Amino acid sequence: MQNTDRAAEPKKKKKKRTIDKAKVAENKKKAKAKKARMKERRRKEKEREKSGKSELLKSKKVKRADITIIELGEDQDEELLEAEFEQLEIVNVLEEAEAEAVTMDVSEPESGADETSISEKAADKSPISEKNVNETSIPEKNVGESKEAKKEKTGKNSKNSRKRDSRKLRRKAGICAACVVALALVGTGVTFGVRRNFEELAMQSAVVEAMVHTEAVELAAYSKVQHQKESLRKNAGKSTSKALVDAARYMLDGVKNRPRPVEITEENALDFATIESCLINTETGKVDVKMSAEGLAISDDGYYYLFEEKTYETELPGEEYIIEEPKDVDLTFSVNLNYNSAGSRLFSKFVVAIKKDGKFMAVSRPRYITNPEAIAKYRPSFGNTRSKKGLLVDPNKLRGTELDDLGVKHAAYNIPMSKILGETTMAVYPTIYYTYNGKTYAFNGQAISEYDFVFSTLSSKGITTTAIILNDMAPGHTQLIHPKARSGNKRSLYYAFNGTDEAGTEYMAAIGSFLANRYSGTGHGTVMNWVISNEINARSEWNYIEYMDTESYVEEFAKPFRVFYNAIVSVNGNARVYISLDQQWGKSLYSSNGYGSKEILDEFNKNIKACGNIDWGLAQHPYNYPLTSAKAWSLSSKAASYVTESENTPVLTIKNIHVLTNYLQKPEMLTEDGEVRHLILSEMGYTSTAGQELQSASFAYAYKIIEANQYIDSVLLSRQTDASVEVQQGLALGINGPDGSPKSLYTVYKYIDTPECAQYTDYLLPVIGISSWNEVIRQR
Repeated sequence: MQNTDRAAEPKKKKKKRTIDKAKVAENKKKAKAKKARMKERRRKEKEREKSGKSELLKSKKVKRADITIIELGEDQDEELLEAEFEQLEIVNVLEEAEAEAVTMDVSEPESGADETSISEKAADKSPISEKNVNETSIPEKNVGESKEAKKEKTGKNSKNSRKRDSRKLRRKAGICAACVVALALVGTGVTFGVRRNFEELAMQSAVVEAMVHTEAVELAAYSKVQHQKESLRKNAGKSTSKALVDAARYMLDGVKNRPRPVEITEENALDFATIESCLINTETGKVDVKMSAEGLAISDDGYYYLFEEKTYETELPGEEYIIEEPKDVDLTFSVNLNYNSAGSRLFSKFVVAIKKDGKFMAVSRPRYITNPEAIAKYRPSFGNTRSKKGLLVDPNKLRGTELDDLGVKHAAYNIPMSKILGETTMAVYPTIYYTYNGKTYAFNGQAISEYDFVFSTLSSKGITTTAIILNDMAPGHTQLIHPKARSGNKRSLYYAFNGTDEAGTEYMAAIGSFLANRYSGTGHGTVMNWVISNEINARSEWNYIEYMDTESYVEEFAKPFRVFYNAIVSVNGNARVYISLDQQWGKSLYSSNGYGSKEILDEFNKNIKACGNIDWGLAQHPYNYPLTSAKAWSLSSKAASYVTESENTPVLTIKNIHVLTNYLQKPEMLTEDGEVRHLILSEMGYTSTAGQELQSASFAYAYKIIEANQYIDSVLLSRQTDASVEVQQGLALGINGPDGSPKSLYTVYKYIDTPECAQYTDYLLPVIGISSWNEVIRQR
């Protein structure tokens, strides 16, 4: 690690060692040329020496001696071979000279002058070294043979001749000795010269070889370092470098496979991009808006912009977008939810836009948040729903034990807006102020205390409660009434909610949030089912607004419905919210300006799916046709043409209720998770005006069908006590009469879902005209 405390010094740039392969080859070539020059110089020196020896022995004839053959190993150098042959040649010359001196008849030298002369000649040679010299001596055998030859030639001479021969012999021996000395000197000198030259050549070759070897080693080291650097680049910081490489590759692939540019026009703009989902992220608390497109919109820049539209807005709100992101075919915007604040986006819809010609232009259809339950702080359970038996309860009988005796498991209760809104004047029940999204709203303390009692009582009895939110004309709160409904209608009791402006939307959101917070098991009872409005297909009677086409009518209902849905479910994550329709399925039977339930259901489903599919449920009212008919199993000739097995049957009753449950199983009607939507029969009843026995038989017949259909969650019999107004209309629908006394239906109702059912219902089989309940039961 460097010492960072020292003053910074200019770092010397280390000279990088490079190996020039061409230079190495050139050096080898120069070394070889130098070697050749040295060889040529030695050759010339040897020729001079040989020339001198030839002149010395010029006058003498010699007989060539045998030549010793030297075998060279494969690993010996070429120059060494030449040197050995040259040395051998010199030795052989001297041997021949020596042999010639022995065999030739030479004259006796004077006073050993010849020996001296030869010795002096030999002395003129360079210093000698006897090592590695191949000396050739004269064999004694040859000498003896020469003596014998002389004796045979001369015969046995006189004593003087022997003396003369003895002198000759001594003279020849001296000559031989001199030759041997000369041979040794010459051989040693030549060998030393050859060895010296060989050693010089070997030394120079070693220098060249060492230089080449050094450069080769350096080249190998350099290659190794380069390999290590390359390996280091590949492996060091692998994840980072890999990520960078991958990013670059993906970028290049992205450029190569860049989506096609699309020219945006007014005709194709809204369908160019699709918001696939709009969900609250449970980890971040933000809203993730995911969009996709099949190309890249041509615009003024490279961005897509996310806009927020309020429920009541139908176009981009100026130039104030939330966030921008670089264009892509798949993109997710993450924005703050701002829950329960002035800037809350819980009820907003989101739109993707581009900037074109300096102005923002929407390129997607709006989409709402579809999982408000993600932020719910309450999740009460539904409890035991084994029984489907329910009742529209009489608040005057809540303090008694009748509900317990009847075994009621489901109950419904109306909440008209006029009853709960506004301040109270009674100190005992002070006004309840509720602040939501930065604004404060007043709720009638006395009315709320009554609902507290109703819902807490029902909850304490284990009854699953359904609250029906009704928009009657609440004095001082006209902002809840749709502008096109404020003119009123003498026939109407309830009006369309107002989702067309800020005041109405914010008030509905506050009401939904307040009710959900109060009735989610917080000490005031629990409401699990919430029905928004009543029988909305009957526009003139129960959801008044000026007549308009079905699509527009449903749009004006869908906006308030979604506000209530998000407000309620964001508090109670298990709550269910329902749309209410009556038995006029295929068409409106009672008004020329009404709507059939089926067309409303189809359009509502289409609207909700287009703007963000939520888990809405259906609260259906399969009353008899006509309403005053007491027999659920039998139809008049006229009624038979209205109640059919067709999907487009004009009327839905309990007799053909399976048409509805089959319809809800169609793929286009399912929830986002592929489930069949929840269905409750929130109103259904039979009049006793034609006799209590017929009323009891109709209920027993209906309940057997409902019990066998797995897609019906519950049935709420209308009602616990006859309503005087309805009785006047021929609709005595209660279990009890107007005075509170029980009808025969009371007993049938009580035991219909118990093991004693047959005991209390079989007597009704002949009334219906069947011998067994199995004849009417269809497992669905």
